[in-house]
Amino acid sequence: MDDERIIDLYWQRNEQAITETDRKYAALCSSIAYGILASPEDTEECLSDTYMATWNSLPPQRPRLLRAYLGRITRNLSLNRLRNGSARKRGGGELDLIYEELENCIAAESSPEKCLEEKELIRAVEAFLAGLPREERLMFLYRYWLAQPVAKIAARMGCKPGRVNSALYRSRQKLRDHLEKEGLL
Repeated sequence: MDDERIIDLYWQRNEQAITETDRKYAALCSSIAYGILASPEDTEECLSDTYMATWNSLPPQRPRLLRAYLGRITRNLSLNRLRNGSARKRGGGELDLIYEELENCIAAESSPEKCLEEKELIRAVEAFLAGLPREERLMFLYRYWLAQPVAKIAARMGCKPGRVNSALYRSRQKLRDHLEKEGLL
């Protein structure tokens, strides 16, 4: 079933929407959740939470890309679960390490001014990622979007962890330079 039809089912409050979402996107959402949580039990709970959050947000939301919408919900729920400690012991503190790595690139303080700059920051990061070579972009996204450990990224990319660490370091430096040029740091 195509995404537009699945979204229509949500808008009609037809429970088949969840069945169709699960059929089409369970593998994607499970992969995202497991990459962050590293626990089959937490992944399953997160998948259920994703479907519930989607059910509760459609309507009024009408996403253009259902795949991206579900991915974002799954990622955010997984990160929240990890932050809240239910999976921290299994996650090995990877999220804390990731935030530490990025702290010099993106300020964490929240203020009205920062909220107004959020869209500009998103645009700048998207432009930065689009300008990276494919391999560097994938490493960056695996690490900072999917919160994967360096060893797992190295295995996936067919290289040594030191190469991934070097590429991520260079990418963070490039991101910092890019954001400074854009006036966002």
